[in-house]
Amino acid sequence: MIIPRRKIQATVPTFAMGDIGFLLLIFFVILARVQNDSHIQWTPAQIDEVEPAAAALAGVAIDSGRKVYLDGREISPDSLAGQLESILGDAPEGSRRVHLKIDKDTPAAVFEPVIEAISEAGGEITHILETKDSER
Repeated sequence: MIIPRRKIQATVPTFAMGDIGFLLLIFFVILARVQNDSHIQWTPAQIDEVEPAAAALAGVAIDSGRKVYLDGREISPDSLAGQLESILGDAPEGSRRVHLKIDKDTPAAVFEPVIEAISEAGGEITHILETKDSER
């Protein structure tokens, strides 16, 4: 008597795909670069109508103590242009946005060198404001 052989099909197990996707998601969320500037104390200038700001490669802030921050780290205005050039890198025109947050009581003598440094680095400035009716 001849016993016929069964052919076994080789398939890719897909029952673990959801777990793998979830672990990859956690991995990339943990490694994502986060701009934490929540410790910076600043009061934004107010305007009647504000457009939503697009995503930026970098964020520059001047707080109420007239200190300058780049992505949440304090920096001197003199070294701002060099640091921004390294962050912006070879990004094409139109995607070199830099969010600029300036405390409303900051004099022009403080924020003008910062604006100059951002322009020197090739950044496209988006001034972050707040609507008059919103409250902090």
